[in-house]
Amino acid sequence: MIHPGACTRSGPGVRHDVWTMHRPTAPVVATAIAVVGAVGIVLWQLDPALLLANTTTAGGDTGAHVAVAAFLRTQLLPHWHLTGWDPGWFAGFPIYTFYFPLPDLLAALVGYLIPFNIAFKLATVAGMVSLPVAAWLFGRLAGLERPIPAVLAVATLPFLFDQTFTIYGGNIYSTLAGEYAFSFGLSLALVFLGLAMQGMRTGRYRALAALVLCAVVLSHIVAMAFALVGGLVVLLLAGVTRKRLWWMVGTVGTAGLLASWWGIPFAAFQAYTTDMGWVNVTSYLASLAPVADRWALMLAAVGAVVALARRSRGMLVIAILGAVSAVAFVADPQGKLYNARFLPLWILCVYLLAGYAVAEVATIVARWWRHAGVEPGSRDVASHRWAPGAVVVPLAALGAACIVVLPPLLLPAGSPGVTLGPVHVKPSAVPSWVAWNYSGYQRKTGWPEYHAVVATMQRVAGQYGCGRAMWEYSPNLNRFGTPMALMLLPYWTDGCVASMEGLLFESSATTPYHFINQAELSAQPSEAMVGLPYGSLDIPLGVAHLQMLGVRYFMASSPLVEQQASLDSQLTLVASTGPWHTAYEGREVTTTWDVYLVHGSAEVAPLAEQPAVLTGVGQAQPSWMPVALKWYDDPADWSTDLVAGGPSSWQRVDPGASARAVPLPKVRVSRIRVTQSTISFRVDRIGVPVVVRTSYFPAWHAHGAHGPWRAVPNLMVVVPTRHDVTLSYGSTAPGMLGTALSVLGVVALMALVYQAKRSS
Repeated sequence: MIHPGACTRSGPGVRHDVWTMHRPTAPVVATAIAVVGAVGIVLWQLDPALLLANTTTAGGDTGAHVAVAAFLRTQLLPHWHLTGWDPGWFAGFPIYTFYFPLPDLLAALVGYLIPFNIAFKLATVAGMVSLPVAAWLFGRLAGLERPIPAVLAVATLPFLFDQTFTIYGGNIYSTLAGEYAFSFGLSLALVFLGLAMQGMRTGRYRALAALVLCAVVLSHIVAMAFALVGGLVVLLLAGVTRKRLWWMVGTVGTAGLLASWWGIPFAAFQAYTTDMGWVNVTSYLASLAPVADRWALMLAAVGAVVALARRSRGMLVIAILGAVSAVAFVADPQGKLYNARFLPLWILCVYLLAGYAVAEVATIVARWWRHAGVEPGSRDVASHRWAPGAVVVPLAALGAACIVVLPPLLLPAGSPGVTLGPVHVKPSAVPSWVAWNYSGYQRKTGWPEYHAVVATMQRVAGQYGCGRAMWEYSPNLNRFGTPMALMLLPYWTDGCVASMEGLLFESSATTPYHFINQAELSAQPSEAMVGLPYGSLDIPLGVAHLQMLGVRYFMASSPLVEQQASLDSQLTLVASTGPWHTAYEGREVTTTWDVYLVHGSAEVAPLAEQPAVLTGVGQAQPSWMPVALKWYDDPADWSTDLVAGGPSSWQRVDPGASARAVPLPKVRVSRIRVTQSTISFRVDRIGVPVVVRTSYFPAWHAHGAHGPWRAVPNLMVVVPTRHDVTLSYGSTAPGMLGTALSVLGVVALMALVYQAKRSS
């Protein structure tokens, strides 16, 4: 007779199928209570009533992400596209080329079945709600004995409610701030690691593991790094054999091929992304060992030692991944990848190891309790139907997690907290953050004002035409639900009124010039991008920049800016709404919104002088941007556009050199029509270059013209060869290569499925 408890242990020759054939009822129930209880606590705090309310999600970056997912649902998917061109932000940008599509794709697809607002909310919480289940699955698939998988699920609770960071990713704060793709990818990464552990033992699940890893890649690049490094660690700890190496290479290779349709363009076009210049976190000790988490660090150290002593491969994987994440946080060079993104990986591994330590110690106690008072050789010990601690430990762990997690949640918001022995407990802001986000824009005190502003822009656009709008930034815009609320102008107006500011800063090469404009046109600019040559409020210069970028409307909201805007001859006041008296943070914010029409801002315009082709300047942002910024900052240089290429007859100039003036014949541009992915116009003279005031990207193709060539700051120049010209956003060589590789990936996946069926 096989002892039921022995069937849950890991190691060579263990019959894992026996456990599934004779499942003891009580341990299954205890495990279910622990896992479902952890999920239930998360859901309880996320307030299901608000999640199911048909309101538009607000709060932080999330309040702008909703527009991205909606664009996928309404514009891309109906044309069978997952990436494309979004004209709604930054004078247009390549959407989902540099951002992760999977969580938004799920929101968009579910949004066809239920109200999109609810579908989007559910997508944003999916990673948080699934993390306990993912940790349990990791433990089960890794072959960890009971009650460890259940305790790992419970250990994710203090991680999710961790108050030591609020934006880096993974925990509830970060997810509510906008990092829901990170959370989703992290859960999937744990599942992949569990499948990899199982694959190293049994050779099974290659196809499933490839699909899960592909999903990780399409969810977040940091989660992808976590999964890939973890897969390598799993292979090395298992011992490299031909069979195991083939399992890992085949799985990772198939996942890479499946994700190539997105991954190849993502890598190939990095030159056109913007580095926001955010400075790496250097408070290493305080970040890696925050005071509030030191109890978990001590338990994690115990867990790492026990894992090493017991040669628990599953937990050694977590320990090594935690160490690698900490090293990555410290050693990550200053660049586009913000080093603090690695911090949540370290914290998660700490909590999982702490949970493992609790499970092991509690199991030892349970085993001692079972043996206490039993005569040597007695059959009483062998008569137990389950392993020591399989019932009590998961329930005790859930209770302990509640003691850690619940007091901050139950303390009144704004209270100084309470001191319990050596521990000071401060109230959690999770409930207020959840209420702020998921009550939606419609339930904010600023909703009447916000609704009126949007309605005013719809009315103005109906009279003067659709086009881009530049709005004055103010931190007080948070009264609408987020300071990014007006990024949703294209969302509310069905794409008619675009916003010059958008959320996905890194995805556009036009981002730097927008923030310079914002500083010139706002009384309280954000200056979100580091290292730009910001100036002070300068309405004439700001308006000239708006004209250059084809911005049709300027929305002013402060008396100082409105006073100066009223004196500018290039602006005409076309609408006002207000004064609005909106309660915000215990005071009243009084605002009148003035909407101005910007003259001379057509999206296609003639040039007075022949462009000059830059030499020795690459199109990568580090090479292109310094030259473009210098040109953009000096109106004396504006008479001659600088371009990245052009006919051989155009003059060539070195950066910093003066171009000679070559006057061009006058040309009239008419019949300008802009759609989601095309720009068409008519010229009365061919062979004369014109500027297209839309952000440049290599996927633009000209029909009836030579070009387009990139022009400073980040626009396009074409030379018409016909009177009627059309620019269309379409395919690229990296995109076609990625698609072909993904087709090959589908074939590889089918081969894995076929091979698995043959071997079963």
